[in-house]
Amino acid sequence: MSEPPTTQLAGDLRIALAKLHRRLREQTRPHDLTSAQQSVLLRLDRDGPATVSALARAEGVKPQSMRMTVASLETMRAVRGDADPNDGRQTLISLTPAFRAELTARRAAKNDWLHRALQAQLSPREHAQLARAVALLQLLADY
Repeated sequence: MSEPPTTQLAGDLRIALAKLHRRLREQTRPHDLTSAQQSVLLRLDRDGPATVSALARAEGVKPQSMRMTVASLETMRAVRGDADPNDGRQTLISLTPAFRAELTARRAAKNDWLHRALQAQLSPREHAQLARAVALLQLLADY
């Protein structure tokens, strides 16, 4: 069996990942988060509280745009602002406990579905192959 050309491999990989991403999204209740909102929420979850300015720099947007995104997330009660204990002039944005619990539940639902799919669709040998592929995907993601 010959290896597929890199361009075909790239297209096949993109399609497979997109389909898998859609299937994982189906495992949680639908939500109306924009990609900017999702990105901010994931950053706050991963990196912890941050100022609007720091979020804007990290996301590569203007502070005014980030203020609008944060304001919409505050309206949804996904984030809240608290005075920075080191500089009372600054406000640190963080996930609310309720949203953090929702995020944990969403991840658990996705992980449960993926675990069941792995068990039902792949052999132990394929599990090992997938583990090696995941390592390669992580390298691509870090490029």
